[in-house]
Amino acid sequence: MRARFVLGEIGQGLRRNMSMAIAVVLVTFVSLTFVGAAALLQTQISNMKDDWYDRVEVSIFLCPQNSSAATCATGEATEEQIEEIRGVLASDGLAPYVQEIFFETKEEAYSALVEQSGEEEWVQRLTPELMQASFRVKLTDPTQFEIVRDEVTGRAGVEVVQDQREILEPLFLVLNRATLLSVGLAVVMTVTAVLLITTTIRLSAMSRRRETEIMRLVGASNLFIQLPFMLEGALAALIGAALAVGALWAGVRYGVEDWLASSLEFVNFVGTDDVWRLAPFLAVIGIAIAGVSSLVSLSRYTRV
Repeated sequence: MRARFVLGEIGQGLRRNMSMAIAVVLVTFVSLTFVGAAALLQTQISNMKDDWYDRVEVSIFLCPQNSSAATCATGEATEEQIEEIRGVLASDGLAPYVQEIFFETKEEAYSALVEQSGEEEWVQRLTPELMQASFRVKLTDPTQFEIVRDEVTGRAGVEVVQDQREILEPLFLVLNRATLLSVGLAVVMTVTAVLLITTTIRLSAMSRRRETEIMRLVGASNLFIQLPFMLEGALAALIGAALAVGALWAGVRYGVEDWLASSLEFVNFVGTDDVWRLAPFLAVIGIAIAGVSSLVSLSRYTRV
């Protein structure tokens, strides 16, 4: 009997404030879509860091002929200098940070260049003697790049030390800023949703003030009086959350998996599985927004 009464009150409230209920659904949908997009974008950044940081190497370029670097004042790197650098990289002090060392000769560097860009005119003018040898160092932890760099930078025979992460950092910077923008928009839309749900519940409570007074007079509890209003807001927020999950799923399914993933096969993109893992959190956030808004409104407008 009580459940039927509560359900009837919810239906009555939604019918009386249909336009406001639709507005709540839509603003919740938009705000949670931004929240979900920010979460998926951050997941994408984490995936890319995990995947790409494992592949990046530290390149130690040795002095070529006619280099203007101060450490190359004596000319091209000698065999003694190369062995000294190799010894530093293989030392016990760097052992915890260095996973693998690969030495690329000038001839190997030239062959790799010809294989990649052999048809370019400027490549045809090069010879192996104009190339420079290098050490490629794979790190145990790519974030510890500075330790290896500090050990070899400035040594005789070393022209420059390059961390391939520097190539990726600008991309991650753009993605992180996009995440911050999504989070900022999500916060604004969430505040808007709270205000709109508060207004909707307040109007609903005011329109049923007579019924509330009667229920109070016959001894109904606060929870029994306020429950229909709370469920009304929660239902609208839940529908908005469902729409947000649907929009995110469609965006990932058709925009990422079908388009981006087929165009950029070397990138590990987020998938619809990530959307389903995110869905319960979006539902909880939607219900929490409705709950907070309901408590604020009902504490004042259901008093008789």
